[in-house]
Amino acid sequence: VDDQFPGRMLLAEANQWPEDAIAYFGDGDECHTAFHFPVMPRLFMSIHMEDRFPIVDILQQTPTIPPECQWLIFLRNHDELTLEMVTDEERDYMYRIYARDHQARINLGIRRRLAPLLGNNRRKIELMNGLLCALPGTPVIYYGDEIGMGDNIYLGDRHGVRTPMQWSPDRNAGFSDANPQRLYSPVIIDSEYLFETVNVETQQNNPTSLLWWMKRLIALRQHYVALRRGTIELLAPENSKILAFTRDHEEQSVLMVANLSRFTQYVELDLSRFAGRTPVEMFGQTRFPVVTRAPYFLTLSPHAFYWFALMQETAESVSPSSATLDLAELSAPAGGQLARQNRMRKDLEAMLLRELPRRRWFVGPPRRLQAIHVVDSIPLVKNAPDSVPYLLLLRVDYLEGESEMYALPLATAWEHEAERLAATTKQPAIIASLNNPQTHANGIVYDAASDPVAASGMIGLIAHRRRLKGTAGELAGWSASTPSAIAAIEREIPSSVTLRPESNSSCVTFGDKAVLKIFRHLESGINPDFEISRFLSGNGTRFPHTLPLYGAVEYRASDDERLTVAVLGGCAPNSVTGWQFAQDSLGRFFESAMTQPAETREAMVVAPHASFWELAAGGEPPLAMDLLGAELEWAALLGRRTAEFHVALACGSADPDFAAEAFTQLYQRSLYQSWRKLALVALEQLGRRIKSLSDEERATAQNVLENERHVIDTFRSVVGPTISGWRIRVHGDLNLHHVLYTGRDFLIVDFEGKPGRSIAARRAKRSPLEDVAAVLHSFQRAATHAVLLLPTFGVATPETVDLWQQAAAFWHTWCGSAFFRAYMSVPAAVELLPESPEALETLLRFHLMAEAIDELQGELNDGQQVGAALSRIVDLLGA
Repeated sequence: VDDQFPGRMLLAEANQWPEDAIAYFGDGDECHTAFHFPVMPRLFMSIHMEDRFPIVDILQQTPTIPPECQWLIFLRNHDELTLEMVTDEERDYMYRIYARDHQARINLGIRRRLAPLLGNNRRKIELMNGLLCALPGTPVIYYGDEIGMGDNIYLGDRHGVRTPMQWSPDRNAGFSDANPQRLYSPVIIDSEYLFETVNVETQQNNPTSLLWWMKRLIALRQHYVALRRGTIELLAPENSKILAFTRDHEEQSVLMVANLSRFTQYVELDLSRFAGRTPVEMFGQTRFPVVTRAPYFLTLSPHAFYWFALMQETAESVSPSSATLDLAELSAPAGGQLARQNRMRKDLEAMLLRELPRRRWFVGPPRRLQAIHVVDSIPLVKNAPDSVPYLLLLRVDYLEGESEMYALPLATAWEHEAERLAATTKQPAIIASLNNPQTHANGIVYDAASDPVAASGMIGLIAHRRRLKGTAGELAGWSASTPSAIAAIEREIPSSVTLRPESNSSCVTFGDKAVLKIFRHLESGINPDFEISRFLSGNGTRFPHTLPLYGAVEYRASDDERLTVAVLGGCAPNSVTGWQFAQDSLGRFFESAMTQPAETREAMVVAPHASFWELAAGGEPPLAMDLLGAELEWAALLGRRTAEFHVALACGSADPDFAAEAFTQLYQRSLYQSWRKLALVALEQLGRRIKSLSDEERATAQNVLENERHVIDTFRSVVGPTISGWRIRVHGDLNLHHVLYTGRDFLIVDFEGKPGRSIAARRAKRSPLEDVAAVLHSFQRAATHAVLLLPTFGVATPETVDLWQQAAAFWHTWCGSAFFRAYMSVPAAVELLPESPEALETLLRFHLMAEAIDELQGELNDGQQVGAALSRIVDLLGA
C-alpha cells in the first residue's frame, strides 16, 4: 500500500480489549489507526451512573501506542452499540437502562442512535460530544448525530440506525427524489425526530442549533494541538461525579472538567503543577482566577463541562490561534488557489484568524475573534489560472455578537517575483510565506489591493459591466461613465498604481485620473458612499463640490442580497484634507500667538461655555478678524459648502430614499432613547476605567460621572413638543478628514458614514445639524491635536503650554462661529432647520453632546485622549 498508494491510512476494526487491539499497530509499521471499542459503552455507563469510574478504568487499561499511530473513538456507529467488551453485569445494566424495549437489542448490543439513547437531552448530547473531542484519540462522528437524528428500531437487522440522512424538510428528507415507497429504508416519521423538523437545512439557519454547536466544538478542537496529540493525566478529585483530566503537548496544556451528574456539583482540583497559569475557558475566552498551589475550586451546572487552556501568565493573548498555531508559513502547490482546496482553505482561515486583526483596515469591534470562514472566492480575471489575484469574501465570527463580512483581494507569488514584491512593497501587504513541499519552491501570500492585475480586473468589471462567477455568488460591475473615460484610467494601471490604506477601506489611486475605493468591511445593502455619490451625480450635477463617480463593483449572493465591494471615482490632484489644512493653519497661528504682546494674549481668552449660536449671532470680534482673517474665510467657505450639500441631498423628492421627512415626536423620542443608552454605556465604561487615568483626567472623569443626570438631561431635551425641522440624508461622518481643500475651494467626500453603525443606520434620515455638530466638533479635535503635537518639536515650556491651549480655544471657537454663521446664511438650508432659535440651539447642543459621547467611547476603547473628550463634555455641561 505504501509503495502503490502513498498517503493512504490503514484502519483496524478489531472489537477487542485495548491490550489485544494494540497488536494491530505492530511497531508503528502496520495499521495506522484502530477503533477503541471499549470506550464507547463506558461513556454511556458513566453518564447514567453519574460516576467517572468506568471511563477512568478503561483509560487506565489502555496501553501506550506507537507515536505514529492513533486510536479512533466514537459514541455511535453504523452497527449496534456493542457490549462485547463489558462484563455480564455491565451488559445487563446497559440493557436495563438504554434498551428497555427488547426491539432495541441485537446480537450483544443496542441498535439505537445517539439522541434516542440519551433521551434527546441536549445537555447530555453536548457533554458526550465534549468528552469525545477531549479524550485521547481521533473522534469519529456518525452521520446524523450532529443534528440529533432519530432511529427506527422496528426495521430489521441494523437498518434502524441507517435511515436516509435528513437534509431538508422536502420529499424523502431531501435524500432522494424517488417514490417514497421505493426507498431502501424509510425516512424517520416519529414525531420527536420527524425529518421535517430535524434536518440540516433547518439547523443551518439557526445559529443556536446542535449542528452549529457541533461545528464550533470541532473548530475549537482543531485549534488546540494538545486536544489532538497531547498526553493525558487523570485527576482524582474527591467528588466522583466529576471527571477531570489534563492534555499536554509541548508547552501547551488543556484542562477538561465534566459534571456527569444531573445536578449541580462542586469540585476542588489539585492543579499545583500549573501554579501561576491562568485558566482560559476556550468557548468564551473568559479568564478565570490564576492557579495557585491551593486546591482550585469550580462549580458546574448539570451535565456541564469546561475546556480550559492553561495559559502562562505572561502570554499576551488567549486566542487559540496565537497560542497554538504558527501559520506564518503555508504549504501549497505552485499555482494552486488557496481558498478552493479544502485543506489549504482551512490553513488559510487559521492563518487569517491571527493576521486579520493586524490589518489597518480591519475595524472589528472590541470583541474577541472566534473563527474566520471563506464564504466565496472569485478570480478577478475571467478564465485566468488559479495564481491570479482573487477576491475572498470572509465571514468573521466573534465570541459574542453578530458575525461580520470582510473583503480581501489575495494573490500568490513564487520565487523571483516573490522576492521582487517583498523588496518593493512598502505597505504591510505580505500576509504569509509559502512553500511547495514537492518542488521546495518558496513564495508569498499578499494583499492584492494594489496589484496591477487585480486593479485591471476591477476596472474591467466596471468598464464593460462584466460579471465574474464565484463559488457562492458573483461580482458585477456598474458604470456611470463612458467606456472611453474609463479606458483612460486603465492606461494608468501599469505605471502608477498606489495603495492608500484607510480605516475601513483601501484606496487605490491611478495617477491623477481616479481612485478605486475597496470596502473591506461589507454589509448587505447598498453602501451610502456609492448611493450618495450616484444621487449627487445623477440627473445633471446636483452638487458640484464633490468628486465624480465612474462606477462600482457589487457582490451578489442572490437577487435580494447585494454588497458594495468597491467604488471608482475621480480624484483631486494637489489637494489636502481639511484636517491637514487645519493643522497647518494652527501651526501658523500658534507661532503668531507667541509673538503677540501680553494685552493681546489676554484678550484672546474666550468666554467659558459660550454657545456657537450666541457667538455666530454676535459675529466675530475685531481681534479674531485680525488674527484669523484667512482662517475665518475658509471656515465660512466650508460652512456654505456644507449648507449647499444638505440642500442638494434634500432635493430628491422623487426618490423615497432621499425625500425629506418632517420631525415627529416618535423620532425625537427614538433619538433620546438611542443616545441615552449609548451615554450610559460610555459612562459605565468610564467608571470602570477611572482608576487607570491620570490624576487630572480622574478629576475631570469624576466631575462627569457626578453630572451623569445632566448629560442625560441634554439628550432628554429633544423629547416633548414636535420640533419644526426636517430629516434628510446626511453625510453621517462629516469632519475635517472627509473634506478636501483644493487651494481655492472645498470638496466633500467619503459618504460611508460612521463605521460603527450598520448600513441601515447610516442610510437613515437625520437632522442636518448632525453634520454641522460633527464639523464643529472636528474643529475642536484639530485644535487639541495640534496642542498635543507641539511638545514633540521641543518648544514646550510651562509658560507656552497655557498659551497654546488658550490659542487653540480661540482658534476653534471663532472658526466654528464663522462656519456656523456661513451655514445659516444659506436660506434653503435654514428652511430644513427648526424655526425657533431655542429649538435650534437645543438640537445643536444635543448633537454636540452626542459627538462628545461618541468620542469618549472611542477613546476609552483604543485612544489616548480621554481627557480631551471629557473636557468637551464638561464644556457642554457648562453651556
